[in-house]
Amino acid sequence: MAIHFDAHEVSVAIKQKTRLKTFLKSIFEREGQKLKELQYVFCSDAYLLEMNQQFLQHDTYTDIITFEMSEVPGETVGEIYISIDRVRDNAAKFKVSEEQELHRVIFHGALHLCGYKDKTKKDAALMREKEDECLKLYFVG
Repeated sequence: MAIHFDAHEVSVAIKQKTRLKTFLKSIFEREGQKLKELQYVFCSDAYLLEMNQQFLQHDTYTDIITFEMSEVPGETVGEIYISIDRVRDNAAKFKVSEEQELHRVIFHGALHLCGYKDKTKKDAALMREKEDECLKLYFVG
């Protein structure tokens, strides 16, 4: 099981990477999912917009795109792309720290790979509840 953090043309500071990786693994364990590999790529708005247009045919900025890449049923292999520009803007918009917003989005991607959706109001409310639970567990203990 491997979790990787990479930056593509952006600067991002992730504190306590080992602790974060352990916590991400625990999300999958709690959700009954087998995690094989997880790749986080931190990038710019422009880069993520291009991916959104190319792969999802969406012409909008977004904070995150999650791809499930597994070829084996029951094993999670994921690629998660996060716009640091969106994270910074959303942190200011929601009046939270950039660190908290970054972790919310990191957990959001993991939760998508665990099967949570966010397209309907009901699904989005459950996703937000799970994100808040993860933030509380991670930052408060």
